[in-house]
Amino acid sequence: MSTAISQKTASRTSMIDRIERFGDKVPHPFYLFIFLCLGVMVLSWLLSINGGSVTHPSSGEVVQVKNLLSGDGLVYILQSTVNNFVSFKPLGLVLCMMLAVGLLQEVGLADSAIKHSLLNAPRQFVTASIFITGIIGNLASDAAFILIPPLAGLIFAATNRNPIVGIAAGFVAVAAGFTANLFIAGTDVLLSGISSEASKIVEAVEVSPAANWYFMLISVPILVVTGTLLTDKYIEPRFAHKMPAKADNDEISFTVTEQQKTALRWSGIASLLFIAVLVALIWPEDSALRNAEGGLVPSPFLKGIIPVIMAFFIMNAVVYGYKAGTIKSASDVPDLMSKALKGVGGYIVLVFVIAQFIAWFKWSNLAIYIAVNGAEWISSVDMPKLLMMAVFMILAGLMNLIVFSGSAQWAIMAPVFIPLFMLLGVEPQVTQMGYRIADSTTNIISPTNPYIPMVLALIAKYNPEVKFGTFLAMMVPYALVLFSVWGACFLLYMVSGLPVGPM
Repeated sequence: MSTAISQKTASRTSMIDRIERFGDKVPHPFYLFIFLCLGVMVLSWLLSINGGSVTHPSSGEVVQVKNLLSGDGLVYILQSTVNNFVSFKPLGLVLCMMLAVGLLQEVGLADSAIKHSLLNAPRQFVTASIFITGIIGNLASDAAFILIPPLAGLIFAATNRNPIVGIAAGFVAVAAGFTANLFIAGTDVLLSGISSEASKIVEAVEVSPAANWYFMLISVPILVVTGTLLTDKYIEPRFAHKMPAKADNDEISFTVTEQQKTALRWSGIASLLFIAVLVALIWPEDSALRNAEGGLVPSPFLKGIIPVIMAFFIMNAVVYGYKAGTIKSASDVPDLMSKALKGVGGYIVLVFVIAQFIAWFKWSNLAIYIAVNGAEWISSVDMPKLLMMAVFMILAGLMNLIVFSGSAQWAIMAPVFIPLFMLLGVEPQVTQMGYRIADSTTNIISPTNPYIPMVLALIAKYNPEVKFGTFLAMMVPYALVLFSVWGACFLLYMVSGLPVGPM
């Protein structure tokens, strides 16, 4: 029996090793999109010389595949390259959000809020508070990966629980719940922009950053309850034998000073005042922020939600910064905002090639060609929409094992699946929601996740005997259960016909 178990364990480890080696060989996303652009060129040439064409489902016109390697294709590439880049909608949206979110991080508000919420959680709700904080903490982007796992380990240790399980739970909360939130975050802005661009292949649809918000509100308690029960009832008892072999007290201090607590209180008061003013502006039925019928879905308010979010974050950051002492003069605000943008250089470089790939894919008519033929094939096999979405989510989860960047992966998948599903009657925001679930829940087992080595180093401080195999054994149940539960809830939500968010 033990031999058979050892063989199975060795087999699983070997498979993970192969995935990890394959993931290591995948090129940087920049080069990946260059290869995709070259692939679009070659495929457009092959299909065009063979008379590739489809009937556009909306206009009824016959659409021919256009050759990017022709004279017309070369002229298009030369004349459109700059415009493809500067008119790529997600770029401006993300830069706007980074100004605001970056200021939150630079003044210390994001860090203090995360620390304060966890350190003051009642002991019986420690695990739940870790999941809530981890999910909402994604407003602070990658800062949540740095702060929450080690702090969760310390809190577990302080309550006589296994700190290794605490670290694991903190990592799962941040990574597996990365795209869920009670608030509209940078991820919403980024993905919705790509979805909007991809929808133009069939029919231009403006996918709002709030397009998944309704289901996101439901997703947070689903993830918190599922993650808490799984941690307390299975993971912690199952890995009790991995208690620390030694105590390591050389952890970074995660205390919140009295000045920071005061600054948080002032920031909270400012938030309430901001919300009160906002409600007063949109409450009247004849408000300019409502639509012509007096409603809010759709409305100028939702279309202009990004400046509203920016103003909210910047106001909170400024109030906190002045009270905490991280902002000493008015000139510090623009200086800190410019400092926050220094970290987005890599994203801007990546956007350049992503924008070209999507634009070339659209101009060559490859996108509509693949979408129409794919839709016809799916219709011919009579695949139900729910099964189709489930298969899509599984595919997205598997792809995430290789391409960790959520924006890069969606930039690859959206131009294919958004128009394909639109032709089958599935709205872009629904397809986007399915992708987000698959991408988030498999983050914790992706060999290309750059934060896994950090988590392993944190665990080694408590017990150096815990290796990657044990870590993976802890993560796989989380990934499978969260994917299944969250995904099943989403499919049931689809059946209900309720909107996933305001458009």
